[in-house]
Amino acid sequence: MAIYPSLQDRLILVTGGGGGIGAAIVAAFARQSAEVVFIDVDAAGAAQTVRAIVDGGAAAPRHAVCDLRDIPRTLQAVEALLQGRAPHALINNAGNDQAQPLEDVTLADWDDRVAVNLRHQFFLAQAVAPRMRAVRSGAIVNLGSIAWMMGAAGVPVYATLKSAVAGLTKSLARELGGDNIRVNAIAPGWVLTERQLEKGRADPAKFTRYLDRQCLKSHLFPPHVAELALWLCAEESAMCTAQTFVVDGGVV
Repeated sequence: MAIYPSLQDRLILVTGGGGGIGAAIVAAFARQSAEVVFIDVDAAGAAQTVRAIVDGGAAAPRHAVCDLRDIPRTLQAVEALLQGRAPHALINNAGNDQAQPLEDVTLADWDDRVAVNLRHQFFLAQAVAPRMRAVRSGAIVNLGSIAWMMGAAGVPVYATLKSAVAGLTKSLARELGGDNIRVNAIAPGWVLTERQLEKGRADPAKFTRYLDRQCLKSHLFPPHVAELALWLCAEESAMCTAQTFVVDGGVV
């Protein structure tokens, strides 16, 4: 993994750091000697992330256990983690791609998916923007998905909300660019987290079928996304904003 001196000692806020892609992002920034803080709803998963980072020789990240669907509680947790400082970067990673056919979606399901996948991204960006503006520096990275680009079946609400992440990203980039704050999105393909591996093992042929759609015949894993997040927050990407960067092995 590349080393980015511009990330050393920087304060980085990550959501959903207790597992999967989020845990890989937290670990990647910790290896850069950044000061990482994260939020996750899963206390056990969050503790496991911290243990793995410490075992790897990096400093233990601070974290808060919080349900991001509860915006007031989330903002309180962020305030406690940031301790009045401006974060160098916000990584809006948390989300849930639970499948649900069109005909089964209720109004309550819709509202819950919005809260899990989109609403907190907006309000966390709103919360950190004044701090970043005060120091005229910062980076926001929103996690999207190629699900909406593919027209993936079985996840109509998730795909809709991930398409909204692309719109949110462009709008925030325009809103904040005058204060030297960059906003980008990452749209991953099928990343084999532990959760996805369990789902895939129920249908092993699914792995082959998906690789058939990729130009590169290797599976994606969380570090592939984390490495891109590092670059988007480092000075090496200083003139990149309002973009959605696809990391999917070339799904066509």
